[in-house]
Amino acid sequence: MSTQALTGLRDYLFGTLNIGNLYWLANELTEYAQKKEAQHLKPYTMEEINAMIDQAERESALGLGQESEEMFRELEEEFAREEQEELEYAEAV
Repeated sequence: MSTQALTGLRDYLFGTLNIGNLYWLANELTEYAQKKEAQHLKPYTMEEINAMIDQAERESALGLGQESEEMFRELEEEFAREEQEELEYAEAV
């Protein structure tokens, strides 16, 4: 979205929302940004990656872990929840 469009949206919101609504919106935007930032992956060293692989292989040998079908189902559910949250957020704004 262009800066001009964002500026227009900001001006529209400032002109139509009361102070309580503006504080609510600011809080929602802050929480949303924090959630998105938390989703970014941190970089790992090769030693950390190898240690995680070794741990996973040990757990697999013990029969621990999660079937890939279950993992993909959970991921699809998580993505659907996130998409729904984003839609609800967009409707609230």
